[in-house]
Amino acid sequence: MCMMKIILVQGDREEVVLENAATLEVNATGVVVGAMFEQPKTISGAEVRSIDFLNGRVMVGKREEKV
Repeated sequence: MCMMKIILVQGDREEVVLENAATLEVNATGVVVGAMFEQPKTISGAEVRSIDFLNGRVMVGKREEKV
């Protein structure tokens, strides 16, 4: 089974939000991620920036204001 690492990008900083993520859902409030046997975590105001399937990484960042 291949699970992903969820990484929050803020400027030049990267913070691992969740190791071994099994689920990811994008909704109006942000990104909800979950791992087996753990409660889902919500990253409010976030969006998916990129997915690296080869290295098992999902990069998320805060949504930018639309003008």
